[in-house]
Amino acid sequence: MVAELRIGVIGVAGRGGLAGHAHKPDEGVRIVAGADVNPPFLDAFKETYNPDFVTGDYRELVARDGVDAVFICSPDYLHEEHAVAALSAGKAVYLEKPMAITIEGCDRILQAACDNGAKLYLGHNMRHMNFVLKMKQLIDEGASGEVKAGWFRHFVGYGGDFYFKDWHADRTRSTRLLLQKGAHDIDILHWLCGGYTRKVKALGGLTVYNQISDVDPNPEPGKRDWSLNNWPPLSLKGLNPVVDVEDISMMLMELDNGVFCSYQQCHYTPDYWRNYTIIGTEGRIENFGDGAPDTVIRLWNKKTTYRFEGDAQFPAPATEGGHGGADPAIVDEFIRFVREDAQPSTSPVAARYSVAAGCVATKCIRNAVGQAVVPEMDRSLAAYFDTPTA
Repeated sequence: MVAELRIGVIGVAGRGGLAGHAHKPDEGVRIVAGADVNPPFLDAFKETYNPDFVTGDYRELVARDGVDAVFICSPDYLHEEHAVAALSAGKAVYLEKPMAITIEGCDRILQAACDNGAKLYLGHNMRHMNFVLKMKQLIDEGASGEVKAGWFRHFVGYGGDFYFKDWHADRTRSTRLLLQKGAHDIDILHWLCGGYTRKVKALGGLTVYNQISDVDPNPEPGKRDWSLNNWPPLSLKGLNPVVDVEDISMMLMELDNGVFCSYQQCHYTPDYWRNYTIIGTEGRIENFGDGAPDTVIRLWNKKTTYRFEGDAQFPAPATEGGHGGADPAIVDEFIRFVREDAQPSTSPVAARYSVAAGCVATKCIRNAVGQAVVPEMDRSLAAYFDTPTA
C-alpha cells in the first residue's frame, strides 16, 4: 500500500472536479499537481487544492516523480494522447469515458498499460448508480429469467445546451455523440446483458441543429448554457461554429452471447432521462427515473395485460454526491484499486468495446452500411487485463 498517494489532474475544469473526491490529505491521498491549457482554470485549481505544481503542459506533469496517479479529464479527443503518455511514464491512470474517439486509440491505450505494467481504470461511473446496481442485482438473481433483449432510450433534453455549443458538435474532435453519451449506456447494456456487441446496424442524422444559423465564433471550452427558457430547440443561439454530428441516432446490436439490444438517443427532447428495459425468458425489468428520489425499478413476471406498476417494485433512489452518488463511489474505488489492488467494477476491455460499438454504428450511419462487425480486440491483450466478459 502506498504511504501517500499523490495525484495529478490533466484537465482540471469540468469533469476535472471529480478528482476532488480523492483529495483527502488526512487519509494519505492528496492532489499535488494540475495541468491545463487554460490559465484561469489553473488559478481556480490552485486556490482549491494548494498543489505543489501546476503547468500548461501535461508532459511536465506526467514526467514528475512526485506524482503517483493521474486523473485524465481532458476533452475526449485528447484522451488517447494523455493516457498513453501517463501510462508510459508508469503512472496509475483514471481515464474519463469515452476511452478514446477511435477503436485504434483505445487499443493503443490498452497496449501502453500492458507494456508498462501500469494500472488503468475507466471512469464509467454509471456502474455505481443505484438504479443500475439494482437492475444488475435483479438480473443476476434471475428475476426475469435468462436475458434475451435489452432496449435503451436516452432523452438528452440538454443536448442543444451542452453538446452543440462546444467541441462535441465537431466530429473531428468527438467522432459522434454515440461516444460521448452512448459510451456510458452501451457499456451498461453490455454489463446488464452479459456480452459485447458483435454486429451493428444503425441510422441517424442531423435533423434539427443544422437549421440554426446563430453561432458563437469563439465558444469557451466546455461551454454550458442550460436554461428552461431555451425552448423550443430551434430557438437556441450560440451554437458551435462547426455542427456536423448527428442529433438523433438509433442502433441495433447483436451481442456475442446472442442477446439482441437497441440504443436510441435524441438531443432535442423536452426532458432528460435514461430508460433501460431488459427482457428475459421469465419477465421484464424497467427503470422509471434514473436517480431522482422517486426512482423505482419495476418487474413484470406474470402473464397480464399492461399493468403500469408491474408485479414488483424496487426503490432505487440516488445517494449524496455527483451523478447520484456515483462520482464519490467510483473515485473511492479507484483509490482502493491503486492502493490495495481492489477489484474494480469497471473494465478497460468493456470500455473499449463500448467505444468500438459506437464507432462501428457511426460507420453504418455515415457510409450507408447495412450491417457491420465490431472488430475483436487482441485476445492476448484482453487476457492481460483478466476481465470477464462485460
